[in-house]
Amino acid sequence: MFVSPTRAAASIALATMFAAGLVAPQRANAQKLLVVNKSGHTLSIVDPTSRVQLAVIETGFAPHEVAVSPDGRFAYVSDYGTGERAGNTITVIDVAEARSLGAISLGDHTRPHGIAVASDGFVWVTTEGSAHLLQVDPRERRVVRAIETGQRVTHMVAVAEGAGRAYTANIGSGNVTAVDAAAGAVLRQIETGAGAEGIDVSPDGKSVYATNRAAGTLSEIDVATNEVRRTLAVGDFPIRVKVRPDGREALVSNAQGREVVAVDLAQWAVVRRLEVGAMPVGILVTPDNRTAYVANTGDDKISVIDLVAWELDGEIVAGDEPDGMAWVSQSP
Repeated sequence: MFVSPTRAAASIALATMFAAGLVAPQRANAQKLLVVNKSGHTLSIVDPTSRVQLAVIETGFAPHEVAVSPDGRFAYVSDYGTGERAGNTITVIDVAEARSLGAISLGDHTRPHGIAVASDGFVWVTTEGSAHLLQVDPRERRVVRAIETGQRVTHMVAVAEGAGRAYTANIGSGNVTAVDAAAGAVLRQIETGAGAEGIDVSPDGKSVYATNRAAGTLSEIDVATNEVRRTLAVGDFPIRVKVRPDGREALVSNAQGREVVAVDLAQWAVVRRLEVGAMPVGILVTPDNRTAYVANTGDDKISVIDLVAWELDGEIVAGDEPDGMAWVSQSP
């Protein structure tokens, strides 16, 4: 490969500066853990290696969930609010600069909760107050599509891009709404179980998993047919589900059971249980499939799980009532 004399000289100079300690070396991927603190009204940016908070950024009132743009540059936080003070915004955060870029108004759509970002950069967010699933253009900062689910407490959302669909878990109705993302139309209401709350899509896009907290079960939905294939008892108040990157297991947080369980998706059985902290809710699995983070909202701590050894590997102290989390990998 040809290298110009100017570029070669610059490289030598940079190497000299590195050796002298004048320039800090940069990792190929600057990984960050983002944590929403519901009662702190903030987002924490955490270094997952040192487990130290790098920054704390103010969000809207009582935020719940966070999702990240495909390039890792922006984070979007759903500002849910409380019963007395309903939120109607999404806070936009520049992750690299660790600062808020203001909020996107959702107008009459209140209590935004579940949030996901598609590969095209559009944001999908549920609004419990208006029982809608919204498609938001973060560049133009406006709602481009509002799809009424017609269900009670439309809570979390997952996007199955291969099928061109989005799915919402509806706590009060005990079901999952299947939405045609392109047409902006409801395809079907899928009965799963009482208190349907957590939701995730398998890596191959063929299955959707929903936790039914009041029923104590996990349901598997066939994306091709939008029908429930099977349902499994998993524990006390299952509230979130996250399918591991290899698609072999799903992790479920049992909020009242103070544990995380591993479900073997081929055997369709709970194969491991691990006690964590008080009121575990949010779950995040790293892309390398070796570590899981579980937000314990009851004791303001995040449990770190070594998935290879299936054991606790310490904890992270973030903010007041941690809940939703997201992972960022950025090139320097």
